[in-house]
Amino acid sequence: MSHQTGHDPDLDTLLIDLHRQTGCRRGAALILRRGDLDEEFCLLRLHEKGGTQRRQPVTTTLMTRLIDHAADRGVVQHTDLFLRNRGTQPITRRRYDALWTRIGKYIPWVAAQQVTTHWLRYTTLTWVERTLGYAVARAYAGHNDRGYVGSTATYIKADVYEIATTLTAYADESHPLAPR
Repeated sequence: MSHQTGHDPDLDTLLIDLHRQTGCRRGAALILRRGDLDEEFCLLRLHEKGGTQRRQPVTTTLMTRLIDHAADRGVVQHTDLFLRNRGTQPITRRRYDALWTRIGKYIPWVAAQQVTTHWLRYTTLTWVERTLGYAVARAYAGHNDRGYVGSTATYIKADVYEIATTLTAYADESHPLAPR
């Protein structure tokens, strides 16, 4: 977009970049807390559906933007909800709905294809699977072993280092946990 359409473009781009890099669900972003950031290793602790948690690598650039967001929006305590509007109130699902509706008004294919935060998750995970395989995509998505996924999933697993390596390829930026 060559022009700004919202009253908080920094938050808008932060949300899109967060979901594009992590492939996390909207719900995980909404309950992200200050204490979920590991600045040293550029990791987020994401609380996903079904009570699962995962440590997800993010780029140094995104981590810096997240830390700046916290400072600018009054996120101080480890238990403080992280993503906040300019008035320093935690955002809700309505923020996401308004974001995609607004983008769809300016970019017709976004509305036509019904692009949402889940669409970002889907396209990120599809890229990871096509580029680096099923095991890495499964770990990148934070999928656990609950439910039937086939016996192969019992044997193929990826760790946080493989996810960090994937992120470096996807975002074209180094990560402290990825081999150089």
